Amino acid sequence: MSTDIRISRTSNAAKVAAVLGALIVVILIAAPYWAGRADLRLMGEIFLYLALASLWNLLAGYAGLVSVGQQAYVGFGGYMLFALTIFSGLPPLVAIALAGLLGALISIPVAALIFRLRGAYFAIGTWVMAEVFRLVFAQVSALGGGSGTSLPTDIVRSMADGRSAREALSYWLALGAALIVVTAVYLLLRSRKGLALTAIRDNELASASLGIDIWRTKFFVYVVTSGLTAIVGALIFLQKLRISPDAAFSVNDWTAFVIFIVVIGGIGTIEGPIIGTIVFFLLRETLADLGTIYLMVLGLVAIVVMLKAPQGVWGFIRHRFDLQLFPLGYRVERSKDS
Repeated sequence: MSTDIRISRTSNAAKVAAVLGALIVVILIAAPYWAGRADLRLMGEIFLYLALASLWNLLAGYAGLVSVGQQAYVGFGGYMLFALTIFSGLPPLVAIALAGLLGALISIPVAALIFRLRGAYFAIGTWVMAEVFRLVFAQVSALGGGSGTSLPTDIVRSMADGRSAREALSYWLALGAALIVVTAVYLLLRSRKGLALTAIRDNELASASLGIDIWRTKFFVYVVTSGLTAIVGALIFLQKLRISPDAAFSVNDWTAFVIFIVVIGGIGTIEGPIIGTIVFFLLRETLADLGTIYLMVLGLVAIVVMLKAPQGVWGFIRHRFDLQLFPLGYRVERSKDS
């Protein structure tokens, strides 16, 4: 009897998940033809939260940058969409792409400043920067100041002919954003930079001793994450058609809920934000009518998950059944031939 050893980066579960995932994506792409308007808006919101959660997970779960100020780039992206379309006359789709680029550019001096902080001070620093963003845009009277502004009707109509067509386009953009973000995170983590990130997450001191430039790697992740978050923010307020400083830079909507999603789903895994987003929206749609009790239930769920499954729901499943739907590392497989 001989034993053959084979190195692989995939598994049977991952292959099955890929096929099922492709089928689900095809069904979701066709949603405007079978779903109602309310369903499209809800699914679009789910996809945008999934994108935000995946980006925050990359930032905190892999780069170790626990930010409580990512609402800065959500709001920045939203305001850039309004500014570029209203003042420059750019089409919304072009403005969304430019909002992402500007978000990445503005994050460079922000990173240079807050990267001087560590641990809890870094987290507080990101929140302070988000408040600075909010206060700055609240002073821009051309964009409504503290009360905000709405997207002009002619710009909304330029997106597509008819309300149904515009809602379908907004839905497809949200779905595309989620797919692009999840795919980009997956490909990044399978690359050399992803290997460096994983090493930094596991042991920062050992990573530095192996020649990994920790500051540059974290800086790269922060800038990329900020740019993509700005794009998602632009898409969020393209759906809402109105923006204000309090809504754009809400720590509750764009950071607290996102952290909840990642923590209960499983931080440091690609599958975690997906599971967490599903759980969050199931709870929200079921309990939202209960008012403050809904928030108490969310807190209770988070406490129970952290106590019973510190690695999140997906971390518990992966440990129990040895499942990995997005394989990142290498697996050693042995086959015996008699």
